[in-house]
Amino acid sequence: MRRLFCAAGATALATMGGANVACADESGASFWLLGSYASQAAVPSPLGLSIDTTYYTAAASAGREVTFTRGGRVQAGLTTNSNYMMVTPSYAFETPVLGGQFGFGTTLLWGNYSSTVSASLVAPSGVGLSAARSDSMTAFGDVFPTATLKWAVGVHNFMTYATANVPLGAYDPNRQATVGLGRWAVDGGGGYTYYDDNSGRELSAVLGFTYNFMNPYTAYQSGINMHLELSASQYLTERFLAGVAGYFYQQITPDTGSGATLGPFMSRVAGIGPQLGYDFNFGSRSATISTRGYYEFAAQNRPQGWNAWLTLVVALGQPDRKAGRYPD
Repeated sequence: MRRLFCAAGATALATMGGANVACADESGASFWLLGSYASQAAVPSPLGLSIDTTYYTAAASAGREVTFTRGGRVQAGLTTNSNYMMVTPSYAFETPVLGGQFGFGTTLLWGNYSSTVSASLVAPSGVGLSAARSDSMTAFGDVFPTATLKWAVGVHNFMTYATANVPLGAYDPNRQATVGLGRWAVDGGGGYTYYDDNSGRELSAVLGFTYNFMNPYTAYQSGINMHLELSASQYLTERFLAGVAGYFYQQITPDTGSGATLGPFMSRVAGIGPQLGYDFNFGSRSATISTRGYYEFAAQNRPQGWNAWLTLVVALGQPDRKAGRYPD
């Protein structure tokens, strides 16, 4: 039986990344949520409807020597905290498309983002400010549709995906904390997974690129971003998986627009951490609960810290099938 373990990465993708988590670009936030892909990223999903429910939490900071632009202000010394619930209904179609499995899903996000800056150096009026300032917002975020195509050839699995940020969430350019991005973005890429169902061993890599459109509220256009996500894992028992996951992010074109007062603002970061997964039966349906966490390092022009994921995936389109690598 094909694993459910990273249906989260297969359907929700990085579409979960629309909120203002610490990832670079305008205000230190990018569309792609680093860590969205992990174990078995390119393995075809169970046919039919699946529901992915994910809790995401993150904390990051940058010292006063690092500045960010937000809503015309130049801010120094940024600390952020994010707590989100993301629900992704997705559907994997039985009819092949270009010889592969076509899937489509949409991620809905709700949660809290809080931010503290040590100083706002320049306000839109040109008045200099110096006091510490905090803000927090709890609201619905942007909407993230995703399409995937996956092919399986023995132990080799291949994938291509496309996703977008639809700016329907709560966004206020005059606030320090806001859940939506306020701009459109598109992201696409491809991935490969080596997965041997007999040994339970897998290796995955997913490479993608994000194009950001101009933010009409701030006249700021974030540059093109590259992200690479890696995984190595092993089933230790019939149902229990353990491994390591990581990512590397690099901005490859500069930020532009009249609102990009800090210039190109090229950024990068890397992260690594453990991942665990457990397959089980949810009534007559197969399900997986998984968790993973990342410690960030080597950041440039962005906050760095840690983030953690807790995901439950239930395959509603696969009744009467036992969870585990060796179903009856």
